[in-house]
Amino acid sequence: MVSHSELRNLFCAADAVCFDVDSTVIREEGIDELAKFCGVEDAVSEMTRRAMGGAVPFKAALTERLALIQPSREQVQRLIAEHPPHLTPGIRELVSRLQERNVQVFLISGGFRSIVEHVASKLNIPPTNVFANRLKFYFNGEYAGFDEMQPTAESGGKGKVIKLLKEKFHFKKIVMIGDGATDMEACPPADVFIGFGGNVIRQQVKDNAEWYITDFVELLRVLEE
Repeated sequence: MVSHSELRNLFCAADAVCFDVDSTVIREEGIDELAKFCGVEDAVSEMTRRAMGGAVPFKAALTERLALIQPSREQVQRLIAEHPPHLTPGIRELVSRLQERNVQVFLISGGFRSIVEHVASKLNIPPTNVFANRLKFYFNGEYAGFDEMQPTAESGGKGKVIKLLKEKFHFKKIVMIGDGATDMEACPPADVFIGFGGNVIRQQVKDNAEWYITDFVELLRVLEE
């Protein structure tokens, strides 16, 4: 068991910080917003809840939900234009502070790259630091599935991305921050996991995370001590 002061020191010493996106960096769950936009909200949000609780393998849950939504390229573009995701209070300042300290910031999401890249652009995070699922479309713009080769399409995918980042960039200390079971599972290989409950509290994460916060201001304060 690592003490709280040791966790804080590890966070301050991190050379990379990875954030989950849905319900962490943004207030919404991207797939639920897409489902609402496409008129199948209720069925899909129940599946999301089960997937986030760890009850269903991630890829199976993603396949099932997307088969119901069948989003076209135009619908995804209209969702971003008409209902852009809302950044969680404090995230812009936290990312900016980390970048000032020369910490690499990554977004690792089981959501969709087109939406996550839009979020990344608002936070000055380059597209190369985004890991998310890619939707596929036929030439006429209709839904054609998703890229099953992306590590984020699998259960345990966020851990695979972090392992890859360590191998590629030789980071000494990586911190993972997120609201869900899939984020907590990424530590290890992440060195520290910080559970985030500012948008939604997932009991399993709250009960098991060594460090649990509900406001990004807490992390800003730690950096400024």
